[in-house]
Amino acid sequence: MNKELFMRNVDGLSENVPFFQQRRDATGRLGLSPLQKCTAAIRLLACDEYLRRPTLEDLQRLLDIGEKRGFPGMVGSIDCMHWEWKNFPTACKGQYARESAKPTIVLEAVASQDLWIWHAFFGPPGTLNDINVLDRSPVFDDIFQGRAPRLEYVVNGHMYKLAYYLTNGIYPKWSTFIQSISHPQGPKAELFARMQEATRKDEERAFGVLQARFAIVKNLALSLDKTKIGKIMRACIILHNMIVENERDEYIQYDISEFEDGDVTRSSRVETDRPTNFANMLDIREDVHDKRLHQRLKNDLIENIWNKFGD
Repeated sequence: MNKELFMRNVDGLSENVPFFQQRRDATGRLGLSPLQKCTAAIRLLACDEYLRRPTLEDLQRLLDIGEKRGFPGMVGSIDCMHWEWKNFPTACKGQYARESAKPTIVLEAVASQDLWIWHAFFGPPGTLNDINVLDRSPVFDDIFQGRAPRLEYVVNGHMYKLAYYLTNGIYPKWSTFIQSISHPQGPKAELFARMQEATRKDEERAFGVLQARFAIVKNLALSLDKTKIGKIMRACIILHNMIVENERDEYIQYDISEFEDGDVTRSSRVETDRPTNFANMLDIREDVHDKRLHQRLKNDLIENIWNKFGD
């Protein structure tokens, strides 16, 4: 949604609907502006549609794109962004600022190749690193509680049942995270590292586009109220996803129409049933934290990328 279209909606609502007009309260102070009211309304109405977990159809599309890029089972990239907080409460400076650094609030997000932001966890203080934020994040709640859809995919002849995110090196060696190789040895490892780092740029691109579209999240956060800052961030992400939906076909680089004709070439499938019993939930939690499963998946991905893109 471009600015002209959005402002036309704001002007139309403020002219015809009294609720969206700016009025004075009993003390004579001006209330919220039409722009603030429209932004709040969009955030409330669009939250379940434009800031949500992937549906079964979304998940299958993400898996298909991941497979085309050489990463079967990948559903996006995860990373953190810091938003500098100017007017923070002085008493909280030690919580939000590292040593002489500026106070910041952290956004943890998951983004896909089309720049859609699927997960947004905003609010941890800037003194926390990505691991500390992950410990507080609900990103795996659906998986741990048995609400996530089941899926299967094959890499290098081995079957896997947990999707994963591409990450930087600070994240733990879980089966749901795949990092690059710091010092690759040999052509296979070098190709994998190059492909992983290039694909993981999706998250950095999403952060960059979000800040370019909405200068308010690029500049300093001026409000004293952290809750209000969080609402601003969520509203910007919702509007960002609306724009992505409108423009997605213009910049998606991968044609997945071949998968729509049947499952002949597809090695990644989403199942409709979901695990519900307690034993399954415990098994899933163990699988997520399994370092051996992580290493086997990473080795299989190295071979898969070499077979697909290697000389």
